[in-house]
Amino acid sequence: MSLLPTIIAITLGLSLVLIILSFWLPQMNPDYEKLSPYECGFDPLGSARLPFSLRFFLVAILFLLFDLEIALLLPLPWGDQLASPTLTFLLASAVLALLTLGLVYEWVQGGLDWAE
Repeated sequence: MSLLPTIIAITLGLSLVLIILSFWLPQMNPDYEKLSPYECGFDPLGSARLPFSLRFFLVAILFLLFDLEIALLLPLPWGDQLASPTLTFLLASAVLALLTLGLVYEWVQGGLDWAE
């Protein structure tokens, strides 16, 4: 018997067991005290769930995307398995072009404009 059908059968069986088990377990409904924010034993002064600016979120996501692309460039100098330095240069240039195009796109779309 092949390994792939066995793995698929185990995965489907385990998923089915967990789905059925989740319906039998009791639902936990936390009360108001558990849902309220804790401020050292005092009643909260205001709402603890303040609105969060989406600009901060956008900057964080952009940082992660561009950081990932830079991380893809780091191992290229140690790419001994590549056939030629020209191929390494072309791959690095393609990643840098993608990074630059992404930056230009965000700039044109106004994603980097902080002041309104």
